Amino acid sequence: MSSVVDSILGASPWIVLGLVALVVFAEDALFVGFVLPGETAAVLGGVAAHRGHVPLVAVMAVVVVAAIVGDTVGYEVGKHLGPRLLGLRIFDKRRDRLDGAQDFLARRGGSAVLLGRWVAFFRAVMPALAGAARMPYRTFLTWNATGGLLWGTAVVLAGYLAGASYARVEQAIGRDGALVALAVALLGLLVWRIRRHRRDGAAPDDGTGKDAHRQETAHS
Repeated sequence: MSSVVDSILGASPWIVLGLVALVVFAEDALFVGFVLPGETAAVLGGVAAHRGHVPLVAVMAVVVVAAIVGDTVGYEVGKHLGPRLLGLRIFDKRRDRLDGAQDFLARRGGSAVLLGRWVAFFRAVMPALAGAARMPYRTFLTWNATGGLLWGTAVVLAGYLAGASYARVEQAIGRDGALVALAVALLGLLVWRIRRHRRDGAAPDDGTGKDAHRQETAHS
């Protein structure tokens, strides 16, 4: 296995970036995450950057963009296929987890798209479930882009900082993903509360100000 990984890391920089982008994209768009989690490819991209084989910024950009675009494609697949998608054989052995993902989406709404980034199964199915549930695309895109940026940056940096110890990093991400998701959830809740407080604190416009202005203008 290590020889295969070393061969991938030693390939042309464009091939490395292309493979990383393809796996991350396909995980959410085509459910490849059931076989090969995108975080594995992102971690390997970070390791390649640590070795000086590819630029770190390029790996981050590729992973973030591929994650956001892959989720968008997954959303469109779920939106157009709907119930037929959920009846695929690939979900037969994962029906309980799929039901759990749907319940999580129903309870959390858009934040489930962001939080689902940190769990491999949710990352693979959440975009399609959001599309099937007819979540407004603007809402989906906001949480999708935020999650893609946070997740992509964190996972690539983890691989970069660990260097050759990519296997330990991948295990740590899987084990501690819930803690990361919790931290992100608390941050999202804080932002939401601040925005709601500001919105509620704004005085409603009953039109009297505008009328007074019109009267003053007429008299002048």
